[in-house]
Amino acid sequence: MNRALQNIENKLRQIPKNAIAKKLEYALQAYPFDDISPDLKLKINPRAKRMALRLDARARVVNLVIPKRASIRSAYHFAREHQQWIREQLDTLPDQIHLSHGAEISILGQSFTLDIHYDSALRRTDIAFQDSYLKISTNKQDPTSRLKRFLINHAREEITKLAHAKAATIEKKITKIDLKDTKTRWGSCSHDGVLSYSWRLIFAAPEAFDYVVAHEVAHLKHMDHSPAFWMQCEDLCLDYSKGKSWMRNNSDLLHRYKL
Repeated sequence: MNRALQNIENKLRQIPKNAIAKKLEYALQAYPFDDISPDLKLKINPRAKRMALRLDARARVVNLVIPKRASIRSAYHFAREHQQWIREQLDTLPDQIHLSHGAEISILGQSFTLDIHYDSALRRTDIAFQDSYLKISTNKQDPTSRLKRFLINHAREEITKLAHAKAATIEKKITKIDLKDTKTRWGSCSHDGVLSYSWRLIFAAPEAFDYVVAHEVAHLKHMDHSPAFWMQCEDLCLDYSKGKSWMRNNSDLLHRYKL
């Protein structure tokens, strides 16, 4: 290591424990992480015990997780050693789809073409399904936020209807259903009967959508992943194997829409 880098490393060791942002600043000055990949992001985690690389499909980056006491030099060399893996993971991500006029989106297995009609004289934005089109009449030059709200509301209606129907079959009550935009966790269930789902499940295949909803409803009865839970989950699913397999192999597709 040359003297300049050694000086930077020495400074890093003197940084207070809560100065993670400063350590990251030094790291990016000292080593050319961007040369490994411009989509490699550094995350210093005080709780991490070892370095790790994790793909964030939603942000379309690979996070390099660095323990707080690890040296930046070792982190840089770790990333360099895994440069090919980083590239391969990023290459597996599906192309992003920008929701502009003519774009196609898949909603619960059915394909719809966006038909956007702009008119500055309109007083509001109206969105509706019509045959194989999603018709959008708007006074917004960019109606993305309105479309996102529409899709979230549609997801809420479909999830709520399905979840309550499944809960009724096992004589359990749902306290509340929340919708979020999570990175990888598609659903959760709390001990007080609150179910949370990613609204992006609306882009999943019908069997996958059904599987994730069933999975969380099954937790109302079994707050674990015991054999009894999996049997209950399978009983609640229309096609357990197909739905679970789709989520395992295709869940990155849920983040391809630019919203």
